[in-house]
Amino acid sequence: MSETLFGKGEQEGSLSSPIENVSEEATTRETEEFIYQGDKSTGVLFILRYPDYPYFSPQAEEAFLKTLGALNLSFENVAVVNLANSHNPNDFKRIMQFFQPTKITLLGVEPISLKLPEIAHNAYMKGKIATVFNTFSFEEMFADVHKKRLFWNEFKTFIVS
Repeated sequence: MSETLFGKGEQEGSLSSPIENVSEEATTRETEEFIYQGDKSTGVLFILRYPDYPYFSPQAEEAFLKTLGALNLSFENVAVVNLANSHNPNDFKRIMQFFQPTKITLLGVEPISLKLPEIAHNAYMKGKIATVFNTFSFEEMFADVHKKRLFWNEFKTFIVS
């Protein structure tokens, strides 16, 4: 993975974030059981816990979008839910029922907080319906290039499988 995938400040002159520019269908839904962004029908779900932001910090959002783009994905064909939002249940069974995902990425969310078995960082847990990939938050990856490399090597294999 190139260092620019997690580069800083490339969009400093932009007036709005790429997530704010997603299509009508991929916007935040507030009338449903969960408040989330993106499209839950694709089966690809990212779960995070950012108490200070609706979804990502600006730097993490940029890295997330670059990561998706490197795999020919966009914010319009994945779903993102922030469990720090008090509206969102921190209940894995309800997450599974609502989103019906086949691929779940935990970005800095400890599996035990969702009553899941322990999953090592950058490792998988295959269930009957979905595979859960546990990895670091983007902030952890910004601070440690080794964590970033471990994430990228596993994530690209996970997402295209």
